Amino acid sequence: MQAVMKASLLVHQISRLYTLDPDSPGLGEGTEMSVAFTKGELSWIGPAEDAPSAELQIDGRGLIGLPGLVDPHTHSIWSGSRSDEFARRLAGESYIDILESGGGILSTVRQTRESTLAQLVHCGRARVQGLRSHGVTTVEIKSGYGLNPDAELRMLQAARSLNDSVRVVSTFLGAHTIPTEFRGDRDAYVEQIIHEQLPICAPLADCVDVYCDRGAFSVEESLRILEAGKALGLRVRAHAEQVTHTGIAAAAAELGATSVDHLERIDWAGVEAMAANETVAVLLPGAQLYLKDAAPPVALFREAGVPMAIGTDLNPGSSPVHNPWTCATLACLIQGFTIDEAVIGMTRNAGLALGRPDLGWIGWGSVPDMALFAPPPGEPATIASLVQHMAAHRAVHVIRDGRLVIRDGRDVAR
Repeated sequence: MQAVMKASLLVHQISRLYTLDPDSPGLGEGTEMSVAFTKGELSWIGPAEDAPSAELQIDGRGLIGLPGLVDPHTHSIWSGSRSDEFARRLAGESYIDILESGGGILSTVRQTRESTLAQLVHCGRARVQGLRSHGVTTVEIKSGYGLNPDAELRMLQAARSLNDSVRVVSTFLGAHTIPTEFRGDRDAYVEQIIHEQLPICAPLADCVDVYCDRGAFSVEESLRILEAGKALGLRVRAHAEQVTHTGIAAAAAELGATSVDHLERIDWAGVEAMAANETVAVLLPGAQLYLKDAAPPVALFREAGVPMAIGTDLNPGSSPVHNPWTCATLACLIQGFTIDEAVIGMTRNAGLALGRPDLGWIGWGSVPDMALFAPPPGEPATIASLVQHMAAHRAVHVIRDGRLVIRDGRDVAR
């Protein structure tokens, strides 16, 4: 690659860089590398000895360079606490029993509906900035704790307003559960989603999602909602096969879903449908851990060639996990990922899950995002060190759209 005359920003002499470039073998690993950005765009990448000069230079010695991380599944906008339910689950109550008794999602719905837009933005910003401190530059954020037109719209407005902190991909999830006021007439709620919520929410959303499971929506209801969202130009996604097997994973894949998520109880037919339709499996080890659930069939996804991504599922109840590196480590320990699969799962494949093949890698055609990490104390500057040591590190520097947003571990003005 040809050097530019003078770059705006140079990250120089990175001890070990992993570009995740899909055209490079493995993780695109290189040593003693430099990366330059000019006017908010990637302008040079190569050996440090050939690097261009720059207006601002960041020392990469001793650091591990990665693309900006992508969290493809979060519920980062909510109000209220469910710590009491955590204690109930520890005492033996199941998540689904709590939900069906009016707790769980419904508890958060009550508290979120009472919140102003400013209150939702305030808490949401703190959460996504926490993710950014761990190297995340793109966050998917779902609605789904409003469950009426006004509150769902307010959640998506809050999500979109956080785009100055991270790159936000917003998802409409009005079909998260049946709200209390519609428990006697679920058909009426499905109609409200399709004819009232979606028309006003779709302009603020990139994707449509459903929770198809026991205690939530049936396959038939879910497909009606997903088809309506798709007709409005939204990318299709689904919470699938988590508590019980329903068949929604195969049905959503055949509808063109970019991802189906959870998947603890998917069958081989669902795996085959995902492979045939290039649908990404988004796996959520935080939820598996908190709910003491079975692992999804990672070996089957691998055998079928289904791309696997990893998300935090950050939410107030079943996965209050704020660090993607925790999930990368858990994916290896309790789900059977290799280290390389975990890294690809929180970068390039996570971008694919969002329908954004430009996310999660460094190279020509990618977004100009990057994160640099110091290895845990005494550890070598390798990706294995970061994955092995659970949550032992924050990003030293984070670059989004070619500009520093975290420098030396501190937020800097954009």
